[in-house]
Amino acid sequence: MVSIKLLKGKLLNRVLNSVEKIGNALPHPASLFAIFALLILVLSAVASALDWNAVHPGTNEEIQPVNLLSVEGLHRIITEMVTNFTGFAPLGIVMVAMLGIGIAESSGLIGAFIRLLVLSSPKRLLTFVLVFAGIMSNVASDVGYVLLIPLAGIIFIAVGRHPVIGMAAAFAGVSGGFSANLVLGTIDPLLAGLSEEAARIIDPDYVVNPTANYYFMFVSTFVISITGTWVTERIIAPRFGKYESDKAEEKIQTLSDLEKKGLRRATLAFALLFGIMLIGIIPSNGFFRGPDNGLLNSPLIKGVVALLFIGAGLMGVVYGFTVKNFKSDADVMTGMGDSMKSLGMYYVLVFFAAQFVSYFKWSNLGIIFAVKGADLVMATGLGLIPLMILFIILSGFINMAMGSASAKWAIMAPVFIPMFMLLGYSPELSQVVYRIGDSVTNVVSPMMSFFALIIAFIQKYEKNAGIGTVIATMLPYSIAFFIVWTALLVVWLWLGLPLGPNAGIFYNP
Repeated sequence: MVSIKLLKGKLLNRVLNSVEKIGNALPHPASLFAIFALLILVLSAVASALDWNAVHPGTNEEIQPVNLLSVEGLHRIITEMVTNFTGFAPLGIVMVAMLGIGIAESSGLIGAFIRLLVLSSPKRLLTFVLVFAGIMSNVASDVGYVLLIPLAGIIFIAVGRHPVIGMAAAFAGVSGGFSANLVLGTIDPLLAGLSEEAARIIDPDYVVNPTANYYFMFVSTFVISITGTWVTERIIAPRFGKYESDKAEEKIQTLSDLEKKGLRRATLAFALLFGIMLIGIIPSNGFFRGPDNGLLNSPLIKGVVALLFIGAGLMGVVYGFTVKNFKSDADVMTGMGDSMKSLGMYYVLVFFAAQFVSYFKWSNLGIIFAVKGADLVMATGLGLIPLMILFIILSGFINMAMGSASAKWAIMAPVFIPMFMLLGYSPELSQVVYRIGDSVTNVVSPMMSFFALIIAFIQKYEKNAGIGTVIATMLPYSIAFFIVWTALLVVWLWLGLPLGPNAGIFYNP
């Protein structure tokens, strides 16, 4: 490989080793939330003793900290521990969404769709399709990591190119373009729920829909796909020569006639569901329109998670029974159950995150920090665009030390969303800016949960590959995605476009 010597630079290795050491020294994300929750309890007592306070800019009401280590505070902690967990906004919506995704995944529908998308593409569009397919795979959570990336290596060997080039393109889409998509995935309701919890520190009735960033992320899908393709062909591909291997050439398994039949039937099922939706919204008095006969407050927008469950579940059932992966209703239920098993650690994390968020809200520390932080930011004179660019950089930097997107946002949202709301910026804007920062550094973060798996995939073709190999290969994507995605955000803000249905840029207290 042409530039393998560059990977051995002492400075690069020193930096990477430091990042890895710091990241590995961090406790488990769930443990972090438990620690933060305890710190909030102690901090609430300190804040109360020192009489910290702030004046709410909307109501002019003086806000006093609440000591949660008092008798009343301890009573509330004990009596509301369960409801903190069960009432945590992201919990239910993620569970419902995953039930539908579980059916689609266990039926084989998602895997078949990705294979069809990649295998049916012309060679000249293959790189673009791999990046695009990587972005789209995020609708099914982690399936892109375990299926598409190794498949991309096999595809590139089949067309006479170095497999690492294809894997890099797929990885860039799956991880670097993690937040973008043409359809809603599991990350949308998850982050929206966390944003809603944080927004209610300021506005108890505020609602953040899973569609909050849909318009921006729809456009981002094509922008990131094109950018990823350009980086792959102009920067990554020249670094790799012709691939030589003693192993027999690997072949991709094409779709069988039965699988094609299953996909056709699943598409018809989706068309039927989509037709019902159109019938419900096209007439001015359609049954899917809102109380004011509008669309922004319609059940289609508010019930998008239920529609995701119904759509994914229906298509998965049709496909599964067609290809014989499902032989009875018990197989369908097993697929749903397996998806719930995969959320086991998520439940643990949510339990502690819910306590942390609740304590933060009860103590009034969230709004006090928000007011003080807003005052500080206002004193700097930073405008909307410079402020959002700095927030992208901050989110990307934090992502280098902590991998989970939801874990980071659960910590950051209760601080930054109220602060930006007090500055007049919507929770939906804070969320979309965070998503950009969190995505662009995924491909170079050793703390990303699948980073070790990516190294293993690449070592199949480059035996001496390590962390440095992956980061050196993926760094151009990270830089390019940051520049292009930030530029798109700047243009979006300059034009004042909505981020999603009923999701503007500004917030009026």
